[in-house]
Amino acid sequence: MLVHPQFDPIAIHLGPLAVRWYGLMYLFGLLLAGMLLSRRILRAAHPVLQRKELADVLFYAAIGMIVGGRLGYMLFYDWTGFMASPLQLFAVWQGGMSFHGGLAGVLLALWGWARYRHRSFLQLMDFVAPVAPLGLAAGRIGNFINGELWGRVTTVPWGMVFPSAGPLPRHPSQLYEFFLEGVVLFCLLWWYSGKKRPVGAVSGSSPLSWQIKDIGLSVEGPAVASTDSIAPAATTSTTEPPTPAEREGSK
Repeated sequence: MLVHPQFDPIAIHLGPLAVRWYGLMYLFGLLLAGMLLSRRILRAAHPVLQRKELADVLFYAAIGMIVGGRLGYMLFYDWTGFMASPLQLFAVWQGGMSFHGGLAGVLLALWGWARYRHRSFLQLMDFVAPVAPLGLAAGRIGNFINGELWGRVTTVPWGMVFPSAGPLPRHPSQLYEFFLEGVVLFCLLWWYSGKKRPVGAVSGSSPLSWQIKDIGLSVEGPAVASTDSIAPAATTSTTEPPTPAEREGSK
């Protein structure tokens, strides 16, 4: 049995601002994605983007991720606080980001960029989709650092006790998802996109791969459906309640 190290979710303090590991993980994922896409542009005979355009795309994606992630969190998980003080929407240093909100924000931002530049949105998505799992992987590491999104109670040797989930060991579902929807899906999509495919084939295979991953893990037992960075209160009831992953996955 393992015990969660209880990392400090705040990486550094910049005066009154607190920079959290969760946000830094997404920043790291974005930078890594930019490096890989830049290499692919250099090696392509007819690249979808030029290198100078890639910087614009990454900037739009970053803005969409931050705005969408924060807005999704406030609307779905802190509606009362948002109605009491709408300006809390801009208090990103206090933490609170929604993965699905961030994903929607990125898609909307890239759609806007493609429309503004008169580019094919599907071709753009085919280009960036292979590196999307890097952001997912980074987010799951952030979830693990925060000690949230734990799985079901388990007796496996690598079961981990999360302080916010009670005294019983649980599946470290964040690490399962880091490996499967992050590392494995990245390798598959990067390989699949290495050859010319029909427009929309690469971007269309991404959500299909996520669903196959979720079905496979559900059969194995751990509840590790894709989720947002939220950690509900734990329980020690003998009747196992829905885990955070199950509650998020059912929405």
